[in-house]
Amino acid sequence: MGAYLRNPLCLFKPQNARLAWCCGGLYGLRMDRVDVIVLGAGAAGMFCAATAARRGRRVVVMDHRAAPGEKIRISGGGRCNFTNIHTGPHAFLSDNPKFAISALSRFTPADFIARLDRRGIAWHEKTLGQLFCDGSARQIVDMLVSDMVEAGVDLRLGASVDKVEKAGEGFRVTAGGRLAECASLVVATGGLSVPKIGASGFGYRLARQFGIAMAETRPGLVPLTFAEGDLAALKPLAGLSVPAAVSAGGMRFVEGLLFTHRGLSGPSILQASSYWRGDGISVDLLPGQDARDILDEARRARGAQQAASVLAGLMPRRLAQMIAGAPRYQKPLADLTEEALARLAAALNDWRLVPSGSEGYRTAEVTVGGVSTGELDSRSMAVRRVPGLYFIGEVVDVTGWLGGYNFQWAWSSGWASGQVV
Repeated sequence: MGAYLRNPLCLFKPQNARLAWCCGGLYGLRMDRVDVIVLGAGAAGMFCAATAARRGRRVVVMDHRAAPGEKIRISGGGRCNFTNIHTGPHAFLSDNPKFAISALSRFTPADFIARLDRRGIAWHEKTLGQLFCDGSARQIVDMLVSDMVEAGVDLRLGASVDKVEKAGEGFRVTAGGRLAECASLVVATGGLSVPKIGASGFGYRLARQFGIAMAETRPGLVPLTFAEGDLAALKPLAGLSVPAAVSAGGMRFVEGLLFTHRGLSGPSILQASSYWRGDGISVDLLPGQDARDILDEARRARGAQQAASVLAGLMPRRLAQMIAGAPRYQKPLADLTEEALARLAAALNDWRLVPSGSEGYRTAEVTVGGVSTGELDSRSMAVRRVPGLYFIGEVVDVTGWLGGYNFQWAWSSGWASGQVV
């Protein structure tokens, strides 16, 4: 357990950089020459490194954090939703939705599951094809680190990259007071989401350094927030969770919806948030049911009841009272006008809301956008205009739905680059 904790290379501390610099000033910095340098010890970076090292490549992985795989460790409530059996291009956002097809079809969820089975890591399907570890997400981290150690990868943690530059046909990286040259440089630094675990825009800055085009970045899989006026109606519902269908940007997701003190969250909102671009969203509180049919039937059978009482049999009472609490509905169903019934049905099946924003990268699970897929070869993840440079994982403009899709993209893109670097 925790193989990386026993790796002596993990003892490097950033504060030793001054000593290394002094020695370098007198004697020249130590120069390591390897085949591949991977920047980032996350899911994609570690998977790429082990894949390349098994091919006999000399690989160094560098990360500024003190431990590898931090996003894996905290994912899925600590159990890591490591893939989704329904993975396909339909579940990914990108300026070029077809870009992910090559990598996803060549390293599939079944391929990753086989790796877990060989390691004896138990797993289960939760819902909608989402696969989780039976135990801790640390099992995935330990598996990836063990794979690297067994393949001979040099893992350098606490090594902040100071400089990356082209060096002949390869690259030179200065990190932690050491120089390293490589023929292939793989950028697997992730996106901007969850900065508390060390996320940064380093990969994007590096892309711009080499003149690589970027797709606009924004928080994805993130709760949506509302202006104070709209919150007045939502705040009393904080903590309430209901099934709902949420539509945004031409996409519709049917999953749980959670009311919060700041707005709306839950799987359906997180999914829709990746497609939301500042306009309105539609919420169907009775997915799969026609609200007008329900109200008409109730009016015929229970005309003396008020709408809120009827709706309380279909949803939590607090929500029913909020939806049907306007004075126009506070009379027997039999006395409601056709216009009032139509408005109420619309509020149930097509509740229109305009979020004021999102909770941002602080709570976002992913970053939408990134390095333009138009710059990359879809089979290898190589930058076409800069030989030897690769971008993989979240730093690329490929973003999956909630439910294990983004980890599968990490494995697939890491594997694709690892085959050729």
